[in-house]
Amino acid sequence: MRTRKRLIAILALVALAAASGPATGQPAGPPPPAGAELLAALRGGGFILYFRHADTDRSQNDQRMRGFEDCARQRNLTDGGRDHARAIGAAIRAAAIPVGPVLASPYCRTVETATLAFGAAERLPEVREPGPTPAGPAGLFAALRGLLSTTPPAGTNSVIVGHAIPFQALVGGRYLDEGQAAVVRPEGGAFRVVTRVGLAQWRELAALPLTK
Repeated sequence: MRTRKRLIAILALVALAAASGPATGQPAGPPPPAGAELLAALRGGGFILYFRHADTDRSQNDQRMRGFEDCARQRNLTDGGRDHARAIGAAIRAAAIPVGPVLASPYCRTVETATLAFGAAERLPEVREPGPTPAGPAGLFAALRGLLSTTPPAGTNSVIVGHAIPFQALVGGRYLDEGQAAVVRPEGGAFRVVTRVGLAQWRELAALPLTK
């Protein structure tokens, strides 16, 4: 019941944020990079790859969970979702895109997605917790906003595996699909969404020549 009330409160805050106007991080301006241009940029590092967890069993929910490690009482990945996560990781490795820190919301579906795709992940509540919220929508998901604004170690891209609602609350627009990623560029304490990439696009990047 407490989880359900929290979700209702978060959804209300998301609606308030959407009503207040465009959010930081929403793509704008020229068409987003794709193909060889995007691949060259990602190989150079400096981006955050924010993934929504892979495909889940919608007949399950989190309402009875007793803790983040109580996987039996959460919404979990399907077998197809596990295959999806593995395929994402394989495509990114094949594309020779350097990956640095991998952070995940502590839910089982996010940790499993990150582990299957990238081998390991640091569980971090800040990926999905609203935390203290100053008055108004500007303070919504402030911890996640900070993570998305943090420059990765030189020559790498950081990975964050989280959920649809926190990210959408910050950037607006359409929810990320399950398994879809947003390519985010940190910009001096803020961030900008460069493009969104799904498994098909990762595979297209992996098929491009390794030389720039």
